[in-house]
Amino acid sequence: MGEGLYQAISKAITEGEEEEAVKRVQEALKSGSPPVEIMQRVVVAGISKAGELWKANEYFLPDVIMAADAFKAAMAILKPRLEEKGARKGKKIVIGVVQGDVHDLGKSLVIAMLTSAGFEVIDLGIDVPLQKFIDAAREQQPDILGLGAYMTTTMLEMKGIIAELEKQGLRRKLKVMVGGVPTSQEFADQVGADAWGKDALDAVQKALKL
Repeated sequence: MGEGLYQAISKAITEGEEEEAVKRVQEALKSGSPPVEIMQRVVVAGISKAGELWKANEYFLPDVIMAADAFKAAMAILKPRLEEKGARKGKKIVIGVVQGDVHDLGKSLVIAMLTSAGFEVIDLGIDVPLQKFIDAAREQQPDILGLGAYMTTTMLEMKGIIAELEKQGLRRKLKVMVGGVPTSQEFADQVGADAWGKDALDAVQKALKL
């Protein structure tokens, strides 16, 4: 498998070239590259680079959204192949970004890492209303519910979701993880979460512990 093709995939994702990313991932699969290797070494690297550029103020929100879209398109092709390879179903996680918040990059990265660690991930998307989290907790019966927020104005939504889970008698049936730029361990303790993910890698390690 040529490193050139791997670099092309990674670059296409970082730069938000959705069609190019899809085309190159298909080429890599045709040439016999293992799907898990493409995801871990290449696709995750591409989105991570976009995250670094965002943190360094070299990328703006439209750049990040385009990178996240290219990432999702690449993952859509890889996901069925990854599921074939790992026929065993891992623990189930439902994850979403709280209402009023449309930042997607962190969540995309966490989902990639969780998938590669063998979790079954159900993505509720961005700007998710409280009721949708409650419905998903009831219908999907996940082991873990992941709540993401990237703005100080939206992170308080998490408190309401956890309180509602308690009220509906669903809280004791699952673990709640929170994450996102403005959150902290102290915040997680305040809202009654079971764990806080500092970044994507930390989130996966904590999820495995839970």
